[in-house]
Amino acid sequence: MGCKKVNNWIPDKVHRVITTAIENMVKLVISGSSLIRPKIKNEISLKERESKVRSRIKWYRNTASVEGAITGAGGILLGFADFPAFLTIKMKMLFDIASIYGFDTKDYQERLFLLYVFQLSFSSQQRRNDLIGLIEDWDNYKNTLPKDLNEFDWKTFQLDYRDYIDLAKLAQLIPLVGAGVGAIANYKMTELLGKNAMNAFRLRILLNDK
Repeated sequence: MGCKKVNNWIPDKVHRVITTAIENMVKLVISGSSLIRPKIKNEISLKERESKVRSRIKWYRNTASVEGAITGAGGILLGFADFPAFLTIKMKMLFDIASIYGFDTKDYQERLFLLYVFQLSFSSQQRRNDLIGLIEDWDNYKNTLPKDLNEFDWKTFQLDYRDYIDLAKLAQLIPLVGAGVGAIANYKMTELLGKNAMNAFRLRILLNDK
């Protein structure tokens, strides 16, 4: 069953909630400071960093699962609340991971890198193929980033994510059944994002060490 067909079944109100949540998250990433974490000192090894990263992913994964179960149990009304809450959990995790790997999340380019990692995790296979190449060539690509944020392709970013989670979380809006679905969906998506972030930052570190 395609995303477009399922999307047609979902009320416009749900789509609006998702889109608004994504827009707010983007603004927070670009201009906010509440998610910034201090960088981990450079003296620790990559192995130690990744041990810390795995612990943070586990914590955020479990937190997201509980949040999904609670909002899923409430059906469609609490289901609306899950989208911005779940987005916040995932973005906090990305900022933590970046800091543990030693990257400065105060830097505008690093924040955009987090958005690309996010998009890599929640988009179509064709789009993921493009994003993998972009991340592999980040040191060159970052120099082409728009100076004006209005030139960034926010629409594609929003639609990719919305279409991905519509299928994964549609059943969460059903009372009672939604609790189990919400817990599992949030758990799996948080874990996926964490693994992709690890691979992306690991790749950058290895390429820089060459």
